[in-house]
Amino acid sequence: MSDIMEFMMEEIFMSEEIKIREERISSAEYISFLKRTDLGSQYPKERFEERISKLVNNVTISLIARNENGLIVGVLFGLTDYVYWLYVTDLGIDRDYEGQGIGRQLMKTAHDKAGGEKDIAVYLIANENAIPFYEKLGMKKANDVMQYNHIEWTEFTVQ
Repeated sequence: MSDIMEFMMEEIFMSEEIKIREERISSAEYISFLKRTDLGSQYPKERFEERISKLVNNVTISLIARNENGLIVGVLFGLTDYVYWLYVTDLGIDRDYEGQGIGRQLMKTAHDKAGGEKDIAVYLIANENAIPFYEKLGMKKANDVMQYNHIEWTEFTVQ
């Protein structure tokens, strides 16, 4: 097994019941997970399944938290250069597992995998309801982020 595959299969033991590891999941698995979270409301309706397929296949960090039965209970997807920054595209927790520290551990693990707190700046776009969570992690709102967005999106809820 190559060093990269060993790295990809490394498990981070959060608890006896929840295990986090870096793995790729299918778009069907991710869509099933989105139905159990509030994260799905961030996606536009247009070409939803096509875009989710690209998302799960192209992120540089894909951390999955599973319970003892293998059910996905948390996901963090991120893009990183492994030198300066990590952009968290997705962080979601199954509604039945919120408040157990899974999100905090996913963020810490992603930060470590990208290169560590002393070298890597973390950026993300936070849902208004998630801002208190990110503030508890020590994150602050930034005023220096630029945006170029000429896309019209139709909001919907993943069901």
